[in-house]
Amino acid sequence: MFSTSSIELSRQALRKNLQFIRSLLAPSTRLCSVVKGNAYGHGLPEFVSMAMREGQEYFAVFSAEEAFTIRQALGISPRVYIMGMIEEPAFDWVLDQAIEVAVFDWHRLERLCAHAQEKSQRARIHIELETGMNRTGFAAKEWPRLAEYLNQHAESLEIIGISTHLAGAESLSNDFRVRQQLQVYQEGLSLFEKQGIRPHLRHAACSAALLNYPESQFDMVRIGILQYGFWPSQETYVRFSGERGATFNPLKRIIQWKSKVMSLKLVKRGEFIGYGTSFMAHKAMRLAVIPVGYSYGYTRSLSNIGKVLIHGKERPVIGTVNMNALTVDVSDLADLQEGEEVVLIGKQGKQTISVASFGELSAQMNYELLSRLPMNIPRSIVR
Repeated sequence: MFSTSSIELSRQALRKNLQFIRSLLAPSTRLCSVVKGNAYGHGLPEFVSMAMREGQEYFAVFSAEEAFTIRQALGISPRVYIMGMIEEPAFDWVLDQAIEVAVFDWHRLERLCAHAQEKSQRARIHIELETGMNRTGFAAKEWPRLAEYLNQHAESLEIIGISTHLAGAESLSNDFRVRQQLQVYQEGLSLFEKQGIRPHLRHAACSAALLNYPESQFDMVRIGILQYGFWPSQETYVRFSGERGATFNPLKRIIQWKSKVMSLKLVKRGEFIGYGTSFMAHKAMRLAVIPVGYSYGYTRSLSNIGKVLIHGKERPVIGTVNMNALTVDVSDLADLQEGEEVVLIGKQGKQTISVASFGELSAQMNYELLSRLPMNIPRSIVR
């Protein structure tokens, strides 16, 4: 209500992105929407609510905390899958809520099974196989023992999925590694099937894998960055558009980040602006102070190189970005008033400030910049 900036989410843009993603899927492949990291900075409750209105019903989060946020904020029960962190105190809640959980080590498997036995319930689990990412997952040498355990405790464990995570599907330089992972994953699926373990969902593909390795779709894909209107990498876009002969970008940005002019100031030629001596006024200048700084997600590395939109034109950030404010050169805007709109990310008039431009200027990935947008910035859904 009293925030110094706000974020708008375009429902129409999400609709277009989901249509594009679904056009790439085989008829039998399910779409799981990845909303970890506060829905990649877009706002977890807001994005899930908007996506559900577009027909999306299955969401993957990183932690039990994020799963709880969805349940508490929405008061509805979309299907939720926790891919990462969950501590034992949350096990009973997860069981009661029928939330699905990734299982990638023996401790989690055995403790979750014990809780399910105590409550006479079945834990809904996704077994993650280690195929070469070397982060989480059961190693191949553990698979025979794992299959035996799953069969022995079938009354307490419902195998919803068997998954893996591909390492670097966004880059052709990782092609050999990714294809080797897919081969190992299929060997794992075969081993479990021979032991009578047939999951509802086999899944390996993220956004980049869906685009570059369509054979990795299996029964489900876990899509994050694409649904928000961003390519996993520029290489992925070039590779995809070249192979498909695409002449335009089918993705639409969902997010717009806006603020307002807090104050205006005149500075004489030769004076330094802001902290230190990083910028000296080379002429008499008029400055606009914007109440957004690095504590709000506008990185300090954009000092003297960032841009914002005011009156439909790019305005350069000058001086050092502070914790709570940045300054912009508006010397040519004699009629600019306090309270007028400033676009930090998005479109104003015919000009656009893209998340990609932030990345190019500050060495941040799309994923990094978006997920760092503070949770307390108010988000609203617009048409």
